Amino acid sequence: MQGDPRRVAMISVHTSPLEQPGTGDAGGLNVYVAETATQLAARGIEVDIFTRRTTGETPVEAELVPGVRVRHVTAGPYEGLSKEDLPGQLCAFSAGIMQAGLSVPEDHYDLVHSHYWLSGQVGWLAADRWRVALVHTMHTMARVKNLHLADGDTPEPRGREIGEVQVVEAADRLIANTDGEARELIELYAALPSKVSVVPPGVDLDTFTPGDRGAARAALGLPVEGDVLLFVGRIQPLKAPDMLLRVAAELLERDPGRRDRLTVAVVGGPSGSGLTRPHELEELAVSLGISDVVRFVRPVERTVLAQWYRAADLVLVPSYSESFGLVAIEAQACGTPVVAADVGGLPTAVGDAGVLVDGHRVGPWTDAVEALLRDRPHRLELGRRAVEHAAGYGWAATTDRLVEVYRQAILGRQASGNDSPIDEGRALVGVPTAVIP
Repeated sequence: MQGDPRRVAMISVHTSPLEQPGTGDAGGLNVYVAETATQLAARGIEVDIFTRRTTGETPVEAELVPGVRVRHVTAGPYEGLSKEDLPGQLCAFSAGIMQAGLSVPEDHYDLVHSHYWLSGQVGWLAADRWRVALVHTMHTMARVKNLHLADGDTPEPRGREIGEVQVVEAADRLIANTDGEARELIELYAALPSKVSVVPPGVDLDTFTPGDRGAARAALGLPVEGDVLLFVGRIQPLKAPDMLLRVAAELLERDPGRRDRLTVAVVGGPSGSGLTRPHELEELAVSLGISDVVRFVRPVERTVLAQWYRAADLVLVPSYSESFGLVAIEAQACGTPVVAADVGGLPTAVGDAGVLVDGHRVGPWTDAVEALLRDRPHRLELGRRAVEHAAGYGWAATTDRLVEVYRQAILGRQASGNDSPIDEGRALVGVPTAVIP
């Protein structure tokens, strides 16, 4: 088909698809990059993923799957750099990509797909140098995060906002996870509506499947009987893991007899501003008097994570901001209902298969959790609907839509004679976005 990509350069500056999600800067972005690259390779499209080298032992190149190479670029010291330090290394990273580009023919790549604003800055340069289209996925946006800051969290810097605006202007196509994110790109960043396409992320439907709850609990060393509440994700104020502990404390205050049958599990590691207070959650559990019912678990690989989802009665996703909510869709694919904050992309991820809570007051959250724990038939019905809902979000469907956006970007660049997309003009707020069905 005309415009079909043969080779794609993906850029993920600050985190590698080879890293374990759930701690540091590794999260849903890692999963997105790895899964879409794998799916593209299965369609015969070669993918090179450029990411920063973080250890001296990291190989220059590694194969993720046949057809997908992870190319590690040296930019700054291997260790000790936070994501906030990386803008100062974008020149070095860009130089590394340009050097790598010398080893292939000039027309080797058909398209650049950058992930997160740091990668967008580099992708802008690479696409211009290689005279190909730039597709960009924000994943998170500074202006959105700053509108929904958790108490005590640090606002995103002005420099990031400016960088994001530049990437929005430079990209040939922008990928939004949901209709809501598409509106935010248009209204907060003046993106051209014709450049914005909605492509929901996916879930690994082979790994995250329903299973026997008792068997999952036994495998994880959890009590087979009783209630299990679960949080999965990076430990930082943005994700609001403290809400799970506060809800548990409120449940026990309302019904002290529940203590013998309640288990609260937190699977994840410190990230972002949470790195400055890595033991804050454990200290909160002690101060709330619930440390005896709380289990803290380091990030685990996906097959074990699926067991945690299956073992739980409810998964809480209380984030202050989420572009989609990968944890929510993974939990639902395992047949576990989700109680989530009514923010960002979570309404899309949860659909009618869970419960959305407005705001972050402990009372309403506890009410929602308590009601579901008491109403087992309703909980089981939500679990059944959750599996059906998640089935529509496989990574194959995501990648089919992504390939169509790639075609649009390639054909658009060819039609414009490789002119810079910056000259296309500014967006008109309120004009409908381009949606890939």
